[in-house]
Amino acid sequence: MDRSVSINFNELRELLGSIAQTDISEVTLKTEAFELKVCREVKTTTSTTSAPIEVVTTNTSIPPASSVQTTSSSPSKYEHWIPITSPMVGIFYCASAPEEPPFVEIGDHVSKTQTVCIIEAMKLMNEIEVEIAGEIMEILVKNGEPVEYGQTLIWVNPK
Repeated sequence: MDRSVSINFNELRELLGSIAQTDISEVTLKTEAFELKVCREVKTTTSTTSAPIEVVTTNTSIPPASSVQTTSSSPSKYEHWIPITSPMVGIFYCASAPEEPPFVEIGDHVSKTQTVCIIEAMKLMNEIEVEIAGEIMEILVKNGEPVEYGQTLIWVNPK
């Protein structure tokens, strides 16, 4: 008997992004017609790292989830710059409201803990703060664009 399962891939992406932000190592969602198993290696370090997520499905045809790949070597122009990365899957906003000015622009000097953008995830607005003082060198994402977990949003030249 063929049973169709309707899946909202945006909700699935948000779920995977939320799981990636926790220390949960395995989650299984199971119904009569569908099973989703998410397994990942959990590493505890002082820096944010992207852990691989394995998605196993049965009884339905879902394309495998792609994981964000990060490299340890930075291009030479970024050698001393510090990336501000997205801690979650969501939508990037450069200002607190459409009519407000952006939090930061290229060339702005920022201080530690200053808000530089907002990531909307699951209808929650999450302020992203810079962890070091410096100068905004590049903003890689446009207002309203979707972002992935671990994606570089902004480059800062520390001062």
